[in-house]
Amino acid sequence: MATIYRLHPDNPQPRTIAQIVAALRDGAIMLYPTDTVYAIGCDLMSKSAVEKVRKLKQMSNDKPLTFLCSSLSNIAEYANVSNANYRTMKSLVPGPFTFILPATKLVPKLVLNPKRKTTGIRVPDHGVSQTIIEALGNPIISTSANLREDDLDDEDFSTQIKNGKQRNVCELPKIELFDRFSKLVDFIVDDGSDHTYEVSTIIDLTNDLHPEILRQGLGEVSFL
Repeated sequence: MATIYRLHPDNPQPRTIAQIVAALRDGAIMLYPTDTVYAIGCDLMSKSAVEKVRKLKQMSNDKPLTFLCSSLSNIAEYANVSNANYRTMKSLVPGPFTFILPATKLVPKLVLNPKRKTTGIRVPDHGVSQTIIEALGNPIISTSANLREDDLDDEDFSTQIKNGKQRNVCELPKIELFDRFSKLVDFIVDDGSDHTYEVSTIIDLTNDLHPEILRQGLGEVSFL
C-alpha cells in the first residue's frame, strides 16, 4: 500500500517534504496534486522511476513525458527558449499551460519525443508541487492519473464516453482516486484540497513565430 503524505496547501511541512524528496531520489513514483489534474510523477533524473511511470501508464518510448519546472528561468535550462517564446511564456507562468519546446541536452532521452527532440514543460501555479520541485532540485514528471495510453501527449486523455460505458480515472472523486492508485504508486501526496478535473492547455512553441494551441484546457490564451 502506498504511503500517504499529508501536507498543508500553503505551508507544506518541511519534515514531510524532506521525506518526499528522499523517496523521489531513491526512485519512487508518486500520485500528487497540481493546479490541473492529479498527476503521476517522479524525479526527472531517475531513469528507473521514469521507466516505472511508463510501465504504469502503458506508454511506449516514443511517447514524450511532460515535466514540471519551478520557474521560467528553470525552463530555460531544459529547453531552447527564443526571445519570442520567452515573451509568450512570461505572461502565462506559473499556470495551467504546457509548452512544447526543443529540448536541451539536460533532458533525458527517455522523456523526449525521439523524432522531434522536443519536450513538454509546465510551471504549475501550485504551492505543494512547487515546493517539491525546489526541494528536490530537479524537475518532476507530470503525467495525468489516467491508465489508458494517450493519443496526443502524456497529459492528454480521451473524452469520457457517455451513458456510463467508460469513466476516466482522472474524473473519480479523490478518495476513489487514492484507492485506485494505492497499490500502483509508492506514495500519495494529499494537500487536503479538492482536485480539478481539467487538464492544461498545450501550446506548441517549436515555431516561435507561429505558436499553436494543440489542446484547449484550463488555461485561456487570447493573443495567439
